[in-house]
Amino acid sequence: MTGEVMAAVLARMSEAGLDALVLRSSPDLRYVAGRDASGFLVLVPGLPPGFAADAAQAAELIPASVSRVGVDGEMRAHELFVLRVDADLVLASAVLDPLRMRKRPEEIAAIERAAAAADRVLAAARELSWFGATEDGMARRLAAGPDPEVGVSVVVAAGENTARPRHVPSGRVINPGDAVTIRVAARADGYHALASRAFVVAEPPEDFDAVHAVLLSAGTAAADAVRPGVTAAEVDAAAWTVLDESGYGPYATRGTGHGVGLDPQERPWLTAADRTVLAPGMTLAIEPGIHVPDLYGAQVGDVVECTESGGRTMNRAPRALHVLDP
Repeated sequence: MTGEVMAAVLARMSEAGLDALVLRSSPDLRYVAGRDASGFLVLVPGLPPGFAADAAQAAELIPASVSRVGVDGEMRAHELFVLRVDADLVLASAVLDPLRMRKRPEEIAAIERAAAAADRVLAAARELSWFGATEDGMARRLAAGPDPEVGVSVVVAAGENTARPRHVPSGRVINPGDAVTIRVAARADGYHALASRAFVVAEPPEDFDAVHAVLLSAGTAAADAVRPGVTAAEVDAAAWTVLDESGYGPYATRGTGHGVGLDPQERPWLTAADRTVLAPGMTLAIEPGIHVPDLYGAQVGDVVECTESGGRTMNRAPRALHVLDP
């Protein structure tokens, strides 16, 4: 727990009129405590931070005089009853989200390590033989990379399965002529990064080159729009201008991306409805996708940091469509 974080949290609590903040084991607790921890953390202005093993112990740390308390969004219903708080309850995210969105240098460094690990997985994919393998087999093989200090999960979709944005790898056999989507999530020191790329085996399906080119243009437009003072909605609009003008808008995934950090998906949301103003230190997963039902789909995604001078892409994996050897 750093003094910088604690001072910022207490200041936000004062602005929100909170008399106490109660966090259970969650990304919010990790942010405040600076480490993963079980149990509960209770913050009361003017008192030392209190750690408790369970909700009953946490209740003993909350003064009876409190009138407004922030609680962890992952709190269980029975835990709220055990707290016995006779006060207005609000989500702790109202205090913590604005702080978590702007990463400190050490957080940026951790996300960059995770992005580099995701890049290594995508580089390894280029060297493998894909014909006759299965989606789930290749996903397991790629996730078992030589990176013991970084956790990696991989989704592989092939052929018609690439048209399903939330596809789970199956026993589907990969053949020449298939489009392949690889999505990688990596975690380093508790912080996440995402990367996704589209490939083809031996040769691309008809018109797949055009779909991929549109995605590259949409992703580039969104990344170029990232800079302080721009809203999340404006970044989304930059991508959608390209998607709509291409004619593939009806097949594009709604929402261009989201924030990334202690959670693989967190605020801000790159959607038309999110008016969050970008600021230096925000890290965004920009990952437009096009999915044509029953045919194929593709997604190209990278993590982009908002800096004082604009967007900086953390991932280094080539974005050009790569032909995998059968």
